[in-house]
Amino acid sequence: MPTITRFEDLECWKEARIFVQLIYRLSKKNKFSKDFRLIRQITDSAVSSMANIAEGFHRKSNKDFMKFLDYSRSSIAETLSHSYVALDQDYIDENELEQIKTQAEIVWKKVNKFITYLNKSVNKHVKKTNITNKTNRTKSYRTNETNQIK
Repeated sequence: MPTITRFEDLECWKEARIFVQLIYRLSKKNKFSKDFRLIRQITDSAVSSMANIAEGFHRKSNKDFMKFLDYSRSSIAETLSHSYVALDQDYIDENELEQIKTQAEIVWKKVNKFITYLNKSVNKHVKKTNITNKTNRTKSYRTNETNQIK
């Protein structure tokens, strides 16, 4: 797998960007555009889904990155919940809600796959560190034991 050096190259971020574009497009519809409070909430949560991926990418550890990816998933769920409010207020129709749900699912799955990948990397590092530490403890113990015999 090639090394990714920019968050813009992440598939989950690209799909989150499409998700944000969809939310903004739908929130500009006539009736919807007048509900400033809901527009603010739904666009903020959608943008947050994208922004958390970018912010996590620049964290110092995969563990921190995974935390921000989890925040991204939470923002996707929040946006979807706001979308149901928009549906209930007749700001969007069932077809538009399905578009949102479909894109949310795409982002969700990509983020989940990326978390799984990073988690394997973290676990591999922890396992390797534990083996190294165990070996060092054993060496240290044996060295002390040898010194006491002398």
